[in-house]
Amino acid sequence: MRKWFVRPAGVNVVRVALVMMLALVISSVVATAWKIHERILPPPVSIPAKTTPKKLPKKPVKKQVPTGPVQVLPESAWVDSTLSTMSLDEKIGQFFMVATFSNRDEPHHRYIEKLIRDYHLGGLIFFQGGPYRQAVLTNRYQAQSRVPLFIGIDGEWGLGMRLDSTVEFPRQMALGAIRDDKLIYRMGHEIGQQCRRMGIHINFAPVSDINSNPNNPVIGIRSFGEDRDNVSSKASAYMKGLQHHRVIATAKHFPGHGDTDADSHFTLPVLNHSLDRLKNSDLYPYRRLIADSLMGVLSGHLYVPALDNTPQLPSSLSEKVITQLLRQEMGFRGLVFTDAMNMRGVLKNGKAADVNLKALLAGNDILLYPENVGETVRRIKEALFQGTISERFIDEKVKRILQGKYWAGLDRYQPIELTNLYQDLNNERSRELKSELSAAAVTVVRNQNDLIPFRNLEGLQVAAVTIGEGNGTAFQKMLNHYAPVRQHLFYDKPNAEAEIAEMLNYLTPYDVVVVAVHGISSSARRNHGISTGTVHFVSRLKQQGKRVVLCLFGSPYSISFFPETDVLICGNQDSEPTQQVTAQILFGALPSRGLLPVSVAAYRPGDGVETSVVGRISYGTAESVGMDSYVLNKINGVVSEAINQHVFPGCQIVVARQGKVVFEKSFGTLDYRTPSRVTSETLYDLASVTKVAATLQAVMLLYDRKQIDLDQKASHYLPELRNTNKQYFTVRDLLLHRSGLVSFYPRLWQRTMTGGGGLLPEYYSASADSAYQLQVAPRLYAKPALRDSVWKGVVQSALHTKKDKSGRYAYVYSDLGFLTLQKIVERVTAQPLDAFVYQNIYGPMGLSQLVFNPLRRFPEDRIAPTEQDYRFRSQLIRGTVHDQMAAIQGGVSGHAGLFGTATDVATLLQMNLWKGTYGGKQFFQPTTIPAFARLQDEAHHRGLGWDKAPGSGSSSYVSGRASANSFGHTGFTGAVAWVDPDADLVYVFLSNRVHPDPENNSINSHHTRRKVHDLIYQSLLLQ
Repeated sequence: MRKWFVRPAGVNVVRVALVMMLALVISSVVATAWKIHERILPPPVSIPAKTTPKKLPKKPVKKQVPTGPVQVLPESAWVDSTLSTMSLDEKIGQFFMVATFSNRDEPHHRYIEKLIRDYHLGGLIFFQGGPYRQAVLTNRYQAQSRVPLFIGIDGEWGLGMRLDSTVEFPRQMALGAIRDDKLIYRMGHEIGQQCRRMGIHINFAPVSDINSNPNNPVIGIRSFGEDRDNVSSKASAYMKGLQHHRVIATAKHFPGHGDTDADSHFTLPVLNHSLDRLKNSDLYPYRRLIADSLMGVLSGHLYVPALDNTPQLPSSLSEKVITQLLRQEMGFRGLVFTDAMNMRGVLKNGKAADVNLKALLAGNDILLYPENVGETVRRIKEALFQGTISERFIDEKVKRILQGKYWAGLDRYQPIELTNLYQDLNNERSRELKSELSAAAVTVVRNQNDLIPFRNLEGLQVAAVTIGEGNGTAFQKMLNHYAPVRQHLFYDKPNAEAEIAEMLNYLTPYDVVVVAVHGISSSARRNHGISTGTVHFVSRLKQQGKRVVLCLFGSPYSISFFPETDVLICGNQDSEPTQQVTAQILFGALPSRGLLPVSVAAYRPGDGVETSVVGRISYGTAESVGMDSYVLNKINGVVSEAINQHVFPGCQIVVARQGKVVFEKSFGTLDYRTPSRVTSETLYDLASVTKVAATLQAVMLLYDRKQIDLDQKASHYLPELRNTNKQYFTVRDLLLHRSGLVSFYPRLWQRTMTGGGGLLPEYYSASADSAYQLQVAPRLYAKPALRDSVWKGVVQSALHTKKDKSGRYAYVYSDLGFLTLQKIVERVTAQPLDAFVYQNIYGPMGLSQLVFNPLRRFPEDRIAPTEQDYRFRSQLIRGTVHDQMAAIQGGVSGHAGLFGTATDVATLLQMNLWKGTYGGKQFFQPTTIPAFARLQDEAHHRGLGWDKAPGSGSSSYVSGRASANSFGHTGFTGAVAWVDPDADLVYVFLSNRVHPDPENNSINSHHTRRKVHDLIYQSLLLQ
């Protein structure tokens, strides 16, 4: 406990004692004078109901120049002067902490005000409601009280336990799985800060019970677990975090509710432990917390014969337990609160007023949630008159309460500021911390043969079965960020044998089955919500020889119901962050560090398998990588403005830093006519981003393998270029757009049209057959010979006439150059470009949503439409490449044709930022990508294939703060993909700005992509 006096080091002890004695004498004289004054004068006039009483005036304390080594703290002056001005009724009122709700009606609020005025309540405990409503009511109630009220909340997992639109942190048993107690302290610190913002002075947390009984119906996952040291250290960390902000932490439920099989809300539980066991287990956390300066203890309604064998006497009413054990033997000097006095476990001992008095006589200071306040006040006065209690007894308790109020800052009470209340309570710091806690709590209990993290994605056939939830869980979505996981689900928990057999049949082709079980409850009496059908299904999977990864999103006690599986993961809770983290652990994007907090099946507390990371992109908060999410969220406004101005109908944006995606959002709709929303799974036409995301990746890979020499003539690989005007340019020239090739060659597709703008039937058909196999639009097919005609046209095309000072061909950005690079890749590898990059890069990386010709693999409604093509194909282009020249090549070209999501593009760029390493594989030599990304042509801001930052103020799509080492590319459809190694940043923006009209160039005049990029740089906290 805190010391009430401060003595500088080295001061004479005798002088200290004399000054202390003098201060006590003066205080006693003043108190006696006030008592005489109170007896002589008539009782104070009661305050009318409509009058707002003034705050308790602070008694002026004359400032004196210190003359001795001891300084009496102001606390003594405030506490003693306040106590001396209080009437008997006001003193008794301090014992009551009445329950109230901010979601009730006005009659309830008036009733609470009346209780405050009539009985001078010492405090209120708020239950369900909302933060703004509670803050308004707190100010209202405080205005009715002469002595500021204690405001409490039962917020074991934060304000979100009781208030809507506030943060819910993990339950304590999930926290018990965390190795690092510093995280628990940070949580307590954050909850304490939120409590202060809400004018809350007491949080009835942490639960300090050791849950040694798996069938405990009331504690369970509210406990940190069953290991006494783990419970003690985490409860202490939580307590210190709260009390750092002068919020009174309240350890509960003394002397320990962890090994009970009854609920004190309904009956009186019995704890039959011996005295030795009580001291070594249940009481152990309380001793630790008291030694760490615990401010509050909540006494539980339990019958503990080893401490007091009075029949059916709850420990909360026992003087032996509260006064002798807690106060005298254990040395606790803080405030003792009863558990709720409306609970059946205590009210069986008599009428509410009598039970309340017994609780005070036992040694409790404050009655929590009492019934019959008025009758209790009368019973206390009767006891005083009868000599059962003394005025000194009352004064000692009230003084302790006032000391607590002073410690909590109520001597300087200020109303709650309502401005920005919601924003302050829902800050990004809390969101980041919640994610960190969730990540640290996920526990890999078993990992046979190191099945996870999944490393080799090429040969991995994985299916996921969701039980107890529908489509679209955070777990399902996150799995699909890493690999094409086939999703199946039981909308409810499986029971029928036919239903199970049907699911097993679906899963026949898969080697590994991930089973995610949701809907796990905390009720041991209901088998934690685990159905026999669910258990049977998992058993049948094992019998079929499947490798089973069982993910339990809930209480660790649910483990006992299942057979042993290859991998067992316990999330310890079912929240969106937990689901996301679990999926990332499976693929090695995050490590597993959690430990079991309890004994279950063959496992003991502290069991847990640490898994490693294998270098895959992960997901987290901006603050965790040194970015300001408040600034990042300004992107929402920029994009909304652009959509409102019809710059584009919708878009996707992904921002990653330090290998972690911190901003992943989809905006708007797929088009301007329908309400279909853009999602993270929407596929966009990447246009010229194809150059760097497909063709350049292939070229760099062949360069690494020494199958392509950058300074070798292209005609060396493509003999048809020999003896033409193209026989001398090199691969390097093509990458730098200095080959002499023109930008594009429209006649290649225009010559397949009639003079009136129609399509020649010798080339096209509305339906596919053996003759017309190339899909050039959703309802249009062409002969494969067109693909050869395109290449023939390129070979025969004229070169431009621009030359530089040396007489070499000058820079002209050319689609034909990358079409030529495609031909070199295909000739060297003897594979189509799309097959080569998928086999060597996309497949091993798990990039299932980077594809050419997406209609072959995805439904049309997954794809954003591009142009309403009136000039060539006479239909809406959706799912086939927008670029005409790429279209008549069957959708696969070196300069266009790739479709993808912002997430998959960002993942590919992350591999490039990591110099060719991803998922434990080395795709490129570490020097290759930096060599290609190095500035080669300053005048035209070009690397080898890559675009470079053009410099401050000269770009419509790249921030002027992008470093000289940054690189990327843009796409005609409204895409940008950019990497900055200096800032460790990846930025992807995908849109369909060409819908429905490709002449819409507002994205450049509006500078949308650059504005977003600017905000990304502004969000860097260290810049």
